[in-house]
Amino acid sequence: MMLSIPSTAKLYCCSTAPRVSSSKYSYFVISLGCGGARSRTRSSCLLFCASNPWGTSEMLDHRKSSLNAAASTPEVASSSASDHHDVSPPPPSFLDARTEQDLLLVIQKEAEAGRLPINIAQGMAELYHNYRDAVLRSGHPKAVELVMSNMAMALDRIFSDVQDPFQFSPHHNAIREPFDYYTFGQKYIRPLLDFRNSFLGNNSIVNEIEKKLEQGENVILMSNHQTEGDPAVIALLLESTNSFIAENLIYVAGDRVITDPLCKPFSMGRNLLCVYSKKHMGDDPKLIDMKRRANTKSLKEMALLLRSGAKIIWIAPSGGRDRPDPVTKEWRPAPFDSSSVDNMRRLVEHAGIPGHIYPMALMCHELMPPPLEVEKEIGERRLISFHGVGVSVAPSIDYHKIYSALEYPDEAKSTYSELLYSSICQQYDVLKSAIYGKQGLNASSPTVLLTQPWL
Repeated sequence: MMLSIPSTAKLYCCSTAPRVSSSKYSYFVISLGCGGARSRTRSSCLLFCASNPWGTSEMLDHRKSSLNAAASTPEVASSSASDHHDVSPPPPSFLDARTEQDLLLVIQKEAEAGRLPINIAQGMAELYHNYRDAVLRSGHPKAVELVMSNMAMALDRIFSDVQDPFQFSPHHNAIREPFDYYTFGQKYIRPLLDFRNSFLGNNSIVNEIEKKLEQGENVILMSNHQTEGDPAVIALLLESTNSFIAENLIYVAGDRVITDPLCKPFSMGRNLLCVYSKKHMGDDPKLIDMKRRANTKSLKEMALLLRSGAKIIWIAPSGGRDRPDPVTKEWRPAPFDSSSVDNMRRLVEHAGIPGHIYPMALMCHELMPPPLEVEKEIGERRLISFHGVGVSVAPSIDYHKIYSALEYPDEAKSTYSELLYSSICQQYDVLKSAIYGKQGLNASSPTVLLTQPWL
């Protein structure tokens, strides 16, 4: 099977707003030349100031520089005409692309050469189109350049990992060099956020958390989970006020984000504790024992981290992403697994370091909504939108106060989990009123003060 690229692309000048075909799979080409409407000159219009708050992917891959160096060596330059016919030119890379058609042709050629499995090639092409459409809807004046820059880098990273797959350890530290995967992920997700319709709840509590970390204490964020982009959403809303948390937060991550080729490069830029979700534990009965052993290793790694102190860990005790109600279509935080909450609480208490558990609410499902139902197979479709998002944190909840107040202590575990979940739902409702109810900052409540520190 070949990955077909339609040949009916049209050329438009960058001096006007980009035109997008209404057909999902009709491709367009946009000249980045600075000349007239018919100019096809490749110029430096793709590059722009890195201080632009929307950012751009300016990181270069060593493969591109080595290809350029090889092309300029004396041996190549002095080759005779007969020799020239014996040397095949190096295949173009994603980083060489200057137009949409260039990018799609590289996908096609790598698939035809057998270096990209067809299903991954198709996923990459679809990812490009969905990302392009979402960023163009943002109305950003440099949307075309952002799409080309970010998608060229994303496709290059995906392809590189297909060629040489990265293996995640139980505790993965974000890869910041020689390629900065964290910054790459931030720049990729940033254009998808409608910052004017995004909100941070209780920034004062986030500041409180940062002070506890500075004092060597541990912090656990018990949160709902909505998209694969949750880590980037959290980091983007905190980077202007709490960059230490944004960059040092450790995420308890399911196996899908470290095995799906389209997701792996983004996961490589985050600090992770890798586990197998209960929802996917039995997908393949032959792998159940292996998954349990892997989870035991990750729990040991988590215990060691907490014993060292000054760690902040994000976990979704629901065991997966929120999904809309099949009848009402309403999005709500998925219920917590009380045993997961209790296991995390006991790990914190046994660390020998003061620890605190805070409920965190996330609202960002429009950004990259998950499949409506849990899928066993790796390779879900990536639907992408430009939308407002929200993050909120509420005060820490002390388990021992609940335990001592109950007549029947055995109820403490479920009651504690219910209180955390209830706090998240309350914060979620405030974020929903701000974003979907169009109330903005006026949606603030006595327990959730909304701010927009990035504006």
